[in-house]
Order: sequence, then C-alpha cells, then structure tokens
Amino acid sequence: MRNLNISLIGLTSVMLCALPGSSKTKPKQPFAQPKLPNIIYILSDDLGYGDITCNNPQSKIRTPNIDRLAAAGVRFTDAHSTSGVCSPTRYSIITGRYCWRTEMKTGVLRGYGRPLIEKDRPTVATLLKDQGYTTAAIGKWHLGLNWILKSGHENDLAHLDEKNKTGNAIIDLDPASIDVSQPPSDGPATHGFDYSFILPASLDMPPYCYLKNDTLTKPLTGMTDGKKLDSGYTGSFWRPGLMAQDFEFDRVLPTFVNEATNYIRNKSKGKKPYFLYLALTAPHTPWLPADEMRGKTGAGEYGDFVYMVDLMLGKILKSIEESGQAKNTIVIFTSDNGPYWRPNQAEQFGHKAAGPFRGMKGDTWEAGHRIPFIVRWPGKVAAGTTSHATTTLANLMATVADITSVGTSKAIGEDSYSILPVLLGKSQTVPNQEAVVHHSSRGLFAIRKGDWKLIEGKGSGGFSTPSDEKSIQSEVPGQLYNLRTDTAETINLYAKEMTKVVELTTLLEKIKKEGNHRK
Repeated sequence: MRNLNISLIGLTSVMLCALPGSSKTKPKQPFAQPKLPNIIYILSDDLGYGDITCNNPQSKIRTPNIDRLAAAGVRFTDAHSTSGVCSPTRYSIITGRYCWRTEMKTGVLRGYGRPLIEKDRPTVATLLKDQGYTTAAIGKWHLGLNWILKSGHENDLAHLDEKNKTGNAIIDLDPASIDVSQPPSDGPATHGFDYSFILPASLDMPPYCYLKNDTLTKPLTGMTDGKKLDSGYTGSFWRPGLMAQDFEFDRVLPTFVNEATNYIRNKSKGKKPYFLYLALTAPHTPWLPADEMRGKTGAGEYGDFVYMVDLMLGKILKSIEESGQAKNTIVIFTSDNGPYWRPNQAEQFGHKAAGPFRGMKGDTWEAGHRIPFIVRWPGKVAAGTTSHATTTLANLMATVADITSVGTSKAIGEDSYSILPVLLGKSQTVPNQEAVVHHSSRGLFAIRKGDWKLIEGKGSGGFSTPSDEKSIQSEVPGQLYNLRTDTAETINLYAKEMTKVVELTTLLEKIKKEGNHRK
C-alpha cells in the first residue's frame, strides 16, 4: 500500500482548517464573489447512516470532519437514496427522476454498460449551465458510457444474454466487442458537464481507468487478475479485467480529491459560480485505507476506510476555506445508498453501520436507503440544526432550480421537489411532496408517507436474507410498518391495517403512472 504521508499532525491541521472561521485558516478574498452560490455535491459510496458519529454516537469510527460540517449546517435524519444500489440513485441525483421510470428496472450498470441518462434529458448540470454556472463531474460515474463497438461487432448488442441486460437496458458488454482506443461518445460532457475526470463504474468493476473529458488518460493495455475474489465482496476485493497503464487502486480516492481541490482553487478565481459533483469511490470495495489509517477505528478495514473518507472531506473543506468563497458555497454531503455490512460483521466488530435500521445496501428495508445527508450554507442554513423532513436525493434538481430562481417547470424531473424551504427553516416538510418511493436492487417497491411505509412484497428485496417471497412462509403478501413506533421494522401491520394498505397502494400506483406532476 502506498504511503500517503498523512501524519497525525497533518490530520489535526486538516481538521482545524475545516472549521469555519478557524484561526488556522486565513481565507483569501482577491476575487469578486459570484452572485449565485457555488454548489459542491459530495457523494460518498456505500457510507452508512450509522457510520458517522453525529448520527450514531456509538459508532466505532470517529468522523470529526463530517461532524464539524454538520455542526456548521443542517443534518437530516430522514433522508433517502431513491434506490438500494448506486447506478439508479446516481440517475435520480442528476435527472430528478426515479430510475425505475427508465429501461433499467433492477440492479446496476457495470463498466461497459450503455448510457442510462437518456439523450437530451435535462440534468442538474444543464439547468445550472443555463443559469451561468460552470459545471464539473469528478469521481465515480457509473451511469454508462457509449463505448465504440469494433467494426463487425454492431450486432453484438442484439445477442446479449440475460446477465448483461435488465429490462431493455444493457448493463454490460464483452470488452472484446469494444474499440477501447476510441473515446466513448456519451459521457458527462453529453449531459451538461463542462469538465469531467471520472472512473467508469465502481472501483471493483473493470475497466480500471480514468477518463478526462470523456477521453482515456492512459490506454487500456494492462490486465488484472482481480483480488480477494472469494471474500464475499468485502475487503480489498476487485474483479478481473482491463486496466490502464500505471493504474493504482489505492491512489484513486486521493486522486479524485486532489482533482476536486484543484478545481475549487481554479474556479474560485473566476466570476462565474460553479457546480461540482464529486462522487467518491469510498467506502465501497475495495477497502483500501492508507497505511496511516489502518487500525484507527474499531471496525476493521471498512471502518479505517470510512475514517479516510472523513479525512478526504477535511481536505475539501480546507480548500473551500482557502478559496475565499466559503460563505458563498453550498456544501452537500451524502451517500448513494446504505452500507454493505453484513450481520456477521456487525457482530464481529460491534459496529452498526446502518445505525438502528434494518438490513443493508440493496434492501428496501430502511438500511438500504436511509443515508447521511448534511447541508452547509453559511448565512442561509442555521448552523447546528437537525431536520426530520423526509427527503430523497432526487430532490437536488428542483432545489437548485429554486435556489437559482429558475422555478418549477416541465424541464425539472418529475420526482424532484425543492427542499429549499426546509433548508431556510421556513418549513418542517418538503412542500408538495406527497410521498417518497423506495426501490430495491431486485426491483421491490416501497412507499413512504408520513410515519407509514408499505412494501409491495415479502423480504428485503435486496442483499439481506430473506430476500424474496419464495423463501418466506407467510400468507401476508406485503409489509406495512409504522416507523414512528417501529424504527427497526420488526412489527408487520399489513394484516391489521388494511385501510392504510389500500391508501398507500393506491398512491404508489398513482405515482408510478402519473408522469410529470407539473403537467
């Protein structure tokens, strides 16, 4: 493992510099402030609600920079990804739509998957560009790239087996069909990002490479045999496949953070506001904490990797302070879904990565989609506050439209509602949002309205057991929980509360069918 030269003294310095107004930081103000706020959206990968200490004081992991961010802004206790896995959630963040409205109904894309965002669909990036923003996507993309097929392989798309498709979406291709010497024709640049520096998918999925502005930075001439293939998708696991020259797995996270800090530094010199979508690759597998981070927590490699994520956040916050634009910069920190943390790991380390919630990543149970969500906006969002408003990551698009005074329109994703009134302390709930919908990795639907949550079938619908109806001996066809009195989803009220079941079933069908709620 490469030594990242992060000493304890350096760590303390980073943490102090992350504090707004710290005496260790002397913000520079040489450039004019843009009228509209900069927006930095930091998306961690598989970070659990209970991993961070401001959500879970019993966490075996110390997260001082995340906690300081929360102390300077608002911490949401009832925020949700729109799916239990990553590609669908990322689609929702960028477009403001539930991903089950697309051709992909279950699962995730892989590194050679075809584009998930439809051509010409409005995105957060296109909306902000229209308002004068410069835009960037740095980090894990995982929304598909239109890799160029080799001559003579055009028909390969029509002959894919089921493992490479879900619905009509192509989730992966044989790399032998692809001309990797050519840049993909559909990437972040196609969807409104002026600058991008990305990894195609998760860091455990080939191809292992960087693309800058949709072009490979190094040719895909290497190959890896994979690592820890029998680990159960934990530890330093990654799959075999093509790899770029000089690609180093343990350098990916710090490389993206360095890209982000350079972008912040450079854009702070301009007169335009900027939008930075920074999608971290951690703590998703492979768990690769730097040598200095190992043993820093009580939750093994995973916990040490979460600790490293916190350190990386500290570096980003320091760069914002040093840019002189911290007061005019909105920072959003969240996760794409719940943690991949099995019951045996929770028992081994005594660490509840999902906090008090049932299940894990992939599930329609709460742990699959209830996530950390923190927003800092100096002078606008009251510091040290907590919101219990139910919200989803699909709400970014309508929120930035509200912030920039675009207003609601048909161009905004139909599942996006502005949380600006909540951020400003003007509302306790998200206006006009009647309910939110959850979707598991296996395609199991759930709907949440107020205290009540209805799941349209049996089991987790994801990675937890029991996962599906075939393995459950019960005549009750679904699940109904009152989350106010039963946070852990242990008491199924489906048979006793049929009036509520009918109400929520009807509402879910309406949401599935209604399309754009602004028509």
